[in-house]
Amino acid sequence: MKAFSIEFFKRGLISAWGGPFVLAIIYYIVGKIESIENISVNEVSLGILSITLMAFFAGGITAIYQSEKLPIAFSALIHAAVLYLDYLIMYLFNDWIPRSEIGIFTAIFAAGFAIIWLIIYLCSRKQTDGINKHRKDNA
Repeated sequence: MKAFSIEFFKRGLISAWGGPFVLAIIYYIVGKIESIENISVNEVSLGILSITLMAFFAGGITAIYQSEKLPIAFSALIHAAVLYLDYLIMYLFNDWIPRSEIGIFTAIFAAGFAIIWLIIYLCSRKQTDGINKHRKDNA
């Protein structure tokens, strides 16, 4: 557990720097879509702290795949659950989504997570098949 905690913290810190960058992009896009003339200092500060914390947990939880001896499917479920709670709690805390939209958020999150894992699986499968073919041809 100590190795996981250290790896979680290290990955979290590496990922956290990107939080303010992502927030700046989001504010830029929202500013182009909606007519926002100014944002209060408190709102910007809360946004920076919130998204930095979100990035810390999102990056840190990826340690589950390498530091713990868990089946990949169980690790993916833990990863999904932590990301879901991380995002949902911060989105609700900052009023980035209304409570009435939790169902839509959940569906979009589940679909996005499944699509990403499908892409990872297909790419890994293709790479493994290529390695096996190469080994078979050279044997």
